[in-house]
Amino acid sequence: MTLKVGDIITFERTFTVEDVELFTKISGDEGSHHTTPDEQGRLVIQGLLTATLPTKIGGDNNVLARTMNFEFLRPVFTGDTITCEVTIERYEMQDNHRIAIEASFLCTNQNEKQVLNGHFAGVIL
Repeated sequence: MTLKVGDIITFERTFTVEDVELFTKISGDEGSHHTTPDEQGRLVIQGLLTATLPTKIGGDNNVLARTMNFEFLRPVFTGDTITCEVTIERYEMQDNHRIAIEASFLCTNQNEKQVLNGHFAGVIL
């Protein structure tokens, strides 16, 4: 896929209890809000697990990230479906035959509430 400035790439995922359990094991982030269900039976998703949505889109496009900024706006819970939209802000060939890329992203839940936004920059080899 050839990208250009202004392109918007979308990815959607519904988070499960198994996702939280696996990420808890891998990350060691064992806060009680990730291991003990709330009154509605939900677990809070780790922020960095939510942040895998824009990184998945970057990975699909062979981006080697140099910087990533995240602003976590509200909690994400098991059962939530999150849509991530990445907008390409910069895409240009450099002298070293690498492509410089910068993008912003916005993640929203199934209720159209913003849960995460941010920016990443890197290169495509």
